[in-house]
Amino acid sequence: MIVKYGGNAMKSAELRRAVAGEIAALRAGVPVVVVHGGGPVIERELAARGIASEFRGGLRVTSPDAMNVVEMALAQLNKQLSQDVGAAVGLLGRDSRLLVAEVLDPALGRVGRVTEVNADLLRTLLGAGITPVVGCVAVGPDGEALNVNADTAAAAVAGALGEGIVFLTDVDGVYRAYPDPDSLAPHLTRAEAEAGIRGGWIAGGMIPKVRAALDALDAGAPFAVIASGMREGVLAAAARGEAGTRLTP
Repeated sequence: MIVKYGGNAMKSAELRRAVAGEIAALRAGVPVVVVHGGGPVIERELAARGIASEFRGGLRVTSPDAMNVVEMALAQLNKQLSQDVGAAVGLLGRDSRLLVAEVLDPALGRVGRVTEVNADLLRTLLGAGITPVVGCVAVGPDGEALNVNADTAAAAVAGALGEGIVFLTDVDGVYRAYPDPDSLAPHLTRAEAEAGIRGGWIAGGMIPKVRAALDALDAGAPFAVIASGMREGVLAAAARGEAGTRLTP
């Protein structure tokens, strides 16, 4: 199973270690690939260097200077997560061309869209009992680093491996009437999710999460779950279809 671990779900070291423990427990029965972002860590490192953050359409405008900081911050976080999970190896997309990307929009700078995943490398590591922990820096056409959205990168990995994916974030899933807890949708088909976006009850920051889940389905993942990484035991529950919102074709 692919676990996309969002930056907002790892705001404290204690929470990060708790989720890492759940990942380690889950892989006793299910091989796991972790794909992570790191927004809060990146923000902190950029601010420390006086580099302003700008977002367009939810994507970080990434100058060459900002790209250097993004890669540094994600590399450090990547190694911390690998150590927390144990029996894991931390990788960025430039390692063995794990994630290959094209420039998404020149106006965004060094921001990419994943076009290729080195699935053989991931399968080799999984076959050896090693958990790959993948940070979202890809290699671009010029051989240099590109900043890639962690949700869409995780979707690409899930599709390349043909496995289900859990997007861990800071909300419990998709609500039909946010924030009413009774309106949490335990299951959505593609058609229902698209209708929710058109109808406006899937809105704001949930739209890119749902779009990434649908992209994973398009790429070959059998299911995608959006669930909270802030709750204990969520990964095992999500794998059983008992937590979050499960999206299917």
